[in-house]
Amino acid sequence: MASKIIVSGAAKGRFRPVLEKIAKLHLKNSFSLAIILGDLFAVPESSSDEDDSNLLALINGEIEVPLPTYFTVGKYPLPSSVIEKLEQSDDELCPNLYFLGKRSTTKTSEGLRIVNLAGSLDPTILAGVSKDKYMPFHTEDDAKALRGANSADILLTSHWPADICKGSKISGIEAPAGEQHIANLCSILRPRYHFSTTSDAFYEREPFFHRPLEREPDTRYITRFISLASLENPSKQKSLYAFSIDPTSSVPLTLPPGTTACPFTIAQKRQRLPDQEQSYSRFSVPNGGADHYRPNKRPRYTKPPPGPQECFFCLSSSKVNTNLIASIANDTYLTTAKGPLTTPSTYPNLPSPTHLLIIPLEHSPTLSSISIPEDRARTYKEMHRYRRALHSFLLSRPGEKLGAVTWDVSRAAGIHNHWQFLPVPVDMVKKGLVEAAFKVEAENEKYPVTFRTKDIGDGTVEKGDFFRVWIWMPADEDKVDGQDNGGGLVADVDGGEDGEEKRGKQKCLVLPLSAGFQFDIQFGRKVMAKLLGLDGRRDWRDCGQTDKEELEDAEKFKEAFKKFDWALEE
Repeated sequence: MASKIIVSGAAKGRFRPVLEKIAKLHLKNSFSLAIILGDLFAVPESSSDEDDSNLLALINGEIEVPLPTYFTVGKYPLPSSVIEKLEQSDDELCPNLYFLGKRSTTKTSEGLRIVNLAGSLDPTILAGVSKDKYMPFHTEDDAKALRGANSADILLTSHWPADICKGSKISGIEAPAGEQHIANLCSILRPRYHFSTTSDAFYEREPFFHRPLEREPDTRYITRFISLASLENPSKQKSLYAFSIDPTSSVPLTLPPGTTACPFTIAQKRQRLPDQEQSYSRFSVPNGGADHYRPNKRPRYTKPPPGPQECFFCLSSSKVNTNLIASIANDTYLTTAKGPLTTPSTYPNLPSPTHLLIIPLEHSPTLSSISIPEDRARTYKEMHRYRRALHSFLLSRPGEKLGAVTWDVSRAAGIHNHWQFLPVPVDMVKKGLVEAAFKVEAENEKYPVTFRTKDIGDGTVEKGDFFRVWIWMPADEDKVDGQDNGGGLVADVDGGEDGEEKRGKQKCLVLPLSAGFQFDIQFGRKVMAKLLGLDGRRDWRDCGQTDKEELEDAEKFKEAFKKFDWALEE
């Protein structure tokens, strides 16, 4: 069902007349929601007593907001009184008035997905996502983080994308320079509508179509770019725009009149795959090792898997913990683990627990479900670059020699694929204790399948779900009591690229998981907890840290890892 939306340009403190206009139009049109772009509040330097009085009345709920209305940051910081209220009320300034934040993905009750990147690019921040959602600045990594949304019905940005006027026949406007990272984001998300704002000019570009996706060669996603003037601008340019949109409608088979080719020359990303709409169970409950197959049980209704806006691993989600982020690359990122298995005392010569996650930016349950081969190849390569860089980091540390274990659970009914990385004493690898631990635990759980030694790459060659573990140790540590004892490990032939170390041996073990197989997705952590004598820390929820502790651990690791963080150079 189509929803009617109304969008306004910057109010700059004149929110009373904006809301009054919207209210009058709402009586006739019954809008589902409203969006106010840019600065909702008065410019700080020119704020008057009347502005302050109106702001207080708005916060106190004395000014009627007639329908659900969303606002963002613009070019100026939010007033301190607004920030105080938002922090107390879960981003609801007053009844019906909601703050979208600076970097967010929001799904409305009508099913509309709104992706928002507000504020201006801060060139002084070279890497990392911004922490303060109320300040009017973002980073290029904020834009990269929003790629995980995969698609959008409506994209909101404070600035124009670069080259947006290229190929357009509309003249009479002095276009802003535009930002390349915004053009990249628009090209990847392929929104139906992209809204921005300028001070005193209205601009509506001809619709443009994006390059077809490989899996949908006959489908051309169409974007309409609209920039609204601010309210009461001197040239009386258009500051309100109303339209209808149906989030469930399919892409039109014919292009609207006047449609042009996409003005951007950026590689496209895929949309979320249909199998991500299937049901899932986030945590399987071990039952003492019996009945790992349940073919005779009646199917139960389960909720669909969370989308990017609800996913704890999507950087575009408000639920992601940015305190943990250690590095962001083009298609992946590295983060310290929430509720780490290891503690600072486990490996005293490491700067932090060093239990880490390597996560694709794409919201995808498996690597193999990334349908565009080029995207899948880049993501897999970057994940291994992080893994090899972590190996090099371990090699550089003094004291106890360490190997490493990396594991992942690849399930079509999963949520967001990721790899977990954990250091392990190298003697445990040399003596075959790590490999034995995984195999013995599978036997103890009476799993009906066994581990195979096999390199399956990005997983496309493996039919069905699987659990995988890589066991690695330094190449010069493959002797026990002077005798060769590689434990079946082979040289890491994928190493040595892009300046990373090529000094290691590894083995890859794969445990196939069939559709009816009730597998504990905490299996990898459970095995390592037993092996390291950390049984009391099997469940990450029992290993919570304060925000301060999480941030301190992440910052210590980032500083120590900086020399090996190849993403900082790209």
